[in-house]
Amino acid sequence: MSKYDSSDLARLEAMTDAEAIQNALDDADSPPTDAAFWADAELVDPEPKKVPVCIRVRPDILKFFKQRGPGYQTRINQVLEAYVAHQEKRAGRERQGPTFPRLGCD
Repeated sequence: MSKYDSSDLARLEAMTDAEAIQNALDDADSPPTDAAFWADAELVDPEPKKVPVCIRVRPDILKFFKQRGPGYQTRINQVLEAYVAHQEKRAGRERQGPTFPRLGCD
């Protein structure tokens, strides 16, 4: 069930661009911005997309990660990233990709 009913949608569809702009300007939660507002903004690149892959792992390894709850695939990815960073550091190359927080040990 949608949280908006058909009367809301009909009202929005009937609204002119000028009315929509005026409504936005009147909204105290959404003040207009100008070039000065954005002057010191920092561009943050999104995390690279992950690629689906099928790997075979021992059942005890999978159980270890799954027992810690949702996000086990992300934790596996973090472990692999830490391994790659370590290997590259040993080889004298610093990792150029994104860095993630270290995993906490329970």
